[in-house]
Parts: sequence; C-alpha cells; structure tokens
Amino acid sequence: MNPDSYNDMLAEVQFFHDKHDFKNTGGEELMYRVALMAEELGEISSCVSKGKSKEKLTEECADLFILLIGTAIAADFDLKQAFWDKMEKLQKRESKMINGRIRVSDFRDV
Repeated sequence: MNPDSYNDMLAEVQFFHDKHDFKNTGGEELMYRVALMAEELGEISSCVSKGKSKEKLTEECADLFILLIGTAIAADFDLKQAFWDKMEKLQKRESKMINGRIRVSDFRDV
C-alpha cells in the first residue's frame, strides 16, 4: 500500500464498505451519507470554535475525507477526476474581497 496513492485510499475505503456490507445495509444511502458529512462538519466546526487540538481537528477532517471517498463509491463517480475537473474551473476564476475575506467563486451579477 502506498499512503500517497489515491487509488490505495479508494481501495481501503471500498474494503471498509465491503467489510460492513454498506451496500446492503443502508450505509451507501446518499441522504444518510449527507447527514454523516454534516455531522463531521459540525465536529470540525467545534474543533475550531472551541480551540480543540490540532490532532482532534486532523482526525475529524480525515473522517470527512473518508466519507467523501465513500460517497463517491456509493454514488459511483470518480472523485479524483471530479477534483481535477473542478480545479480546472477554479483556476480560471477571479477572486474578490468580501467582508474582508478572499472569495473565489463563480460571481454572477444578480
């Protein structure tokens, strides 16, 4: 296993899904996965807002990353390709300062 390989990470998450039979026991149901990701975002927010340790923040971010990879498995899409496709779009966008913070978005006149 190569810890720097996305394909190895994907295989490890797939193994975890297979081990616990997520496909047949509701673990790959997309609304459930969205709820789990929202829960992890809440835990990440708590780490930041309550000044928890870097180690705890790191763990919660890893949980979210694992859930994202698992969601790609459940929804049958290539997350690695989606990443590169989105980065290509983002690299073409302009940035703006909004309320003193930088934003890079698809700004549209409303």
